Amino acid sequence: MTTTTVTVLMGGPDAEHDVSIRSGTRVADALATFDDLVVRPRTIPATESPDHDVLAAMLDEDRCDVVFPVLHGPWGEGGPLQRMLESIGRPFVGSGADAAARAMDKLASKRTAAIAGTATPDAVEVVADRPIPLDPPFVIKPVDEGSSVGVRFVHATADADAAIAELRPRHRRLMAESFVKGRELTVAIVGDDAFPVIEIVPATAFYDYEAKYLRDDTRYVVDPPLPEGLADDLACRSRVLHDAIGARHLSRVDWLLEEPADGGPPRIWFLEVNTMPGMTDHSLVPMAAAARGIDFPTLCRGLVLGCRTDK
Repeated sequence: MTTTTVTVLMGGPDAEHDVSIRSGTRVADALATFDDLVVRPRTIPATESPDHDVLAAMLDEDRCDVVFPVLHGPWGEGGPLQRMLESIGRPFVGSGADAAARAMDKLASKRTAAIAGTATPDAVEVVADRPIPLDPPFVIKPVDEGSSVGVRFVHATADADAAIAELRPRHRRLMAESFVKGRELTVAIVGDDAFPVIEIVPATAFYDYEAKYLRDDTRYVVDPPLPEGLADDLACRSRVLHDAIGARHLSRVDWLLEEPADGGPPRIWFLEVNTMPGMTDHSLVPMAAAARGIDFPTLCRGLVLGCRTDK
């Protein structure tokens, strides 16, 4: 029997280190259930990222055929790790470096969405000593973080300076984005297929890091009731943006559905694309796959085998 050796990378120096370990451990355990896969879990320390030669030696030691990098954040998901893997020449699950960087940069992905004809809330980069040209309420957040890390709500312009001062020491780039009140929806893309829409209904006012990964009172509604034709429209738009970003293998596209109080037509707003979504037991891509009758081990195996010829 021919076997495929898979190195599952997890952890890393990003803010989502702990979530990445949960995701990566779950992926490694799922892949280990198949007799034709040899799984080598590798945890990258939170203190520093390996350089090119260290990573190459690690993969050589594993006799790695495919890398499954289950990392979340600017280094592990946003291009630097992908650039090294491309240079080393190992096939790996997920988007290439350019697409990963484009998706992680929320301003760049919003520009891509606008070019594709999809509405997205107004946003600007926060520049020192320059006023923010948005009317409150708006949010201040890092340009290149996920899982709602560092999101701060600003209800009055005078409050913006305090939010910026709090976030600036930890985040290189910040952005301000108009706040849109609406239902939170997401669509997973695996291969060329758009999975069912999932609505996220947090028990708290905001779907923050704790609601995503630590609390058990967030509700997830698969195939929620939506205006006629909207689910198909979201699937189509999500595939278009997945392709426009240059993503491959998998992504998760996040949306807001604004339903005006005056009874006007609902409006869809694009938020962001995640090129390596979470794989924990709270995560949305595994949930959407299950709704399609695809169990988690089968999902992970398909991603591994599907990328063998991609570099």
